[in-house]
Amino acid sequence: MDIPEKLIEILKKAKKVAMLTGAGVSAESGIKTFRDPDGLWTKFNPAELASIDGFMSNPKLVWEWYQHRRAIVFDAKPNPGHFAIAEMQNLFDKFTLITQNVDRLHQTAGATNVLELHGNIIDNRCLDCNRNFEGETSLADKFVPRCTHCGGLIRPCVVWFGEMLPEEAFKQSELAAMHCDVFFSVGTSGEVYPAAGLPFIAQNYGAKIVEVNPNHTSVSNSMDFVLRGTSSHVLPLIVEKLKN
Repeated sequence: MDIPEKLIEILKKAKKVAMLTGAGVSAESGIKTFRDPDGLWTKFNPAELASIDGFMSNPKLVWEWYQHRRAIVFDAKPNPGHFAIAEMQNLFDKFTLITQNVDRLHQTAGATNVLELHGNIIDNRCLDCNRNFEGETSLADKFVPRCTHCGGLIRPCVVWFGEMLPEEAFKQSELAAMHCDVFFSVGTSGEVYPAAGLPFIAQNYGAKIVEVNPNHTSVSNSMDFVLRGTSSHVLPLIVEKLKN
């Protein structure tokens, strides 16, 4: 695809760039999005698998589900989109990466200082005392892991339905949106708030906003630039043009 020259001109002058990424970025690494026709939530009830009520009513089921998801994540590799995003860190005075993804493929690809709005699926913590848990979580003994300090149930460090986003991560995301010259919305449906509002915060503060997505989304009509393609195809092209 052709990247608009006007966008490249803007990016070459930009000092501060922020980017919000969603499940579409990881889809090409084999991690299905929640909204695919054969995606994750078509087979399971989110209220049972990604909420505190679901966890308390059947912690073993939830743990088995997250162990299944972890196995998929551990087998996945970053794709060209992840690597292009990591490379973009070096092309601007300040580059802020904000993600709704929990797989940490951005970090595997070399991204640093990633703001994780929905937590991550790799780490675990105690439901009661909130301490990080480093123990075994294989469920080989068929029991849900418990905290070695207080005996509380151990849960994944993901943000479940009905829970607040990490306060500091979202605060930093808002600040990045307010002070950037260009804001990218990449591989996200634009339907999950408050993250979906970040591009509009950026736009209200004078930034140009850019969507990278193969599909029309709820925010497409508000974008200054819409690049119809996957992140693994579009972003390497942008990086190549910026380096020339």
